Formats: sequence, C-alpha cells, structure tokens
Amino acid sequence: MPAPRTYRDKPVSFVRRSGRMSDAQERAWADLAPAYLLDVPRGIPGTSVAEGSHIDPAQVWGRAAPLVVEIGSGQGHAIVHAAASRPDVDFLAVEVFKAGLARTMKDAAAAGIHNLRLAEANAPEVLQHLLPEGSVTELWVFFPDPWHKAKHNKRRLIAPEFAGIAAAALAPGGVLRLATDWEDYALQMREVMDAAAPFERDFAGDWADRFDGRVMTAFERKGIAKGRDIRDLTYRLR
Repeated sequence: MPAPRTYRDKPVSFVRRSGRMSDAQERAWADLAPAYLLDVPRGIPGTSVAEGSHIDPAQVWGRAAPLVVEIGSGQGHAIVHAAASRPDVDFLAVEVFKAGLARTMKDAAAAGIHNLRLAEANAPEVLQHLLPEGSVTELWVFFPDPWHKAKHNKRRLIAPEFAGIAAAALAPGGVLRLATDWEDYALQMREVMDAAAPFERDFAGDWADRFDGRVMTAFERKGIAKGRDIRDLTYRLR
C-alpha cells in the first residue's frame, strides 16, 4: 500500500512571505473577506485546493457572465481597474500573499465593485480543482516571478504542464494573456506556448501589442526604469 501524500510533489512558483499586515489590512480582511474571498477547501499545504472542490461560477457571482482570472494579482491594481471598467464581466484574482489580497478587497470595496472575487491559493490548483473545465474566458498572467537564476528556472509558472492546465480551464476560443519584463522568460513563454497544440498565436510578428486592458503597475514601472523591454504574448485556445 503506497504511503499517503503529505505535501506537494512539485515545486510551486512562489515563496510565501510571512510579512505582517498593517492594522488597516487586518480590518479590511476581517470586514470584507466574507463578501470577496472564496472559501477554498484545502489539502495539506495552506495554499492548496482540495481535489474535487469545484465551485459554480454562476452561483458565486450570482449570474452567468464571462469570467476573467488573473494569476498573481499582487496588490490588485490591474484587476480592480478592470472589474470597475467592465461591470458585465466577472473577475477572479488569485494570489497567495494576504497583504495584497487585503489591499485588493479594500480598493474594490471603496470603488463599489461587486463583480470581483478573490482566491488565496496556488493558481494551478485553482484552475484544476476549483474552477470547472471550460469556465474561463480570459486568463491573465502579468509579471510572474521570473526565477531568473538558472537553478530556479524549474519554478517558473509558464511551463508545458501549465499550458495543459490553462487549456482545460479555458472555454473554446478563450484567451491567455502573458506579460513579463525578463527577456529570457519571455522567450521561454513563447517557446512553451508555441509548442502547446491546443493554442494558437493571437498576434503577428515576434510579440503581441501591449494589452490596453492592463493598467501600469509598480512591476511594469520598475522594469521600464531598469531599461527592460516589456513583452506581451497572447494565445487563443483553438
């Protein structure tokens, strides 16, 4: 009889920092989590998603609407702006850092946003176990951790296995949007996605145009200030 699994058998694409939240963030978490934060069934790790724990998006958001998921939403600037700009679309922010989630909830509440939910969880497990297959209209991965040291490249999110996970989560014709300021990661992203049979390029030339639905964030400004080129990629599920 095999020994029971006690933890993940593959590295995740993040290191969860244990920074203390401010008093305002603690209050936002306590006051706003019931309205915004999904109750995610867990496995052993604290950021895991238990297998077979699918939600019903129509029930969660109270309607049937296109669903946009952002992986690594950080402080929530991009997704809060998008949710405020597109009230006819539902949004899900996936993040593991509580301070960022608290800030996102606080800003969403201040803007009177009701079409946004948050998941404190490892993103691939959200796509595999929490969201039904074919339920996502767009999937955003903006400025993921580049894990720029060669020995850590295996922790990068955009890899062949992720392409398969994304394909299962997206609806037919669904869109995967990527952006990074690290040239070698951009090249890896493009190589991985070009080789992913379920997807086709949704851009001409070497790189996609900058997605005009993405607001300028601290990550992007930092990359530009350091002289890095921002690379966008867009792929559509066949």
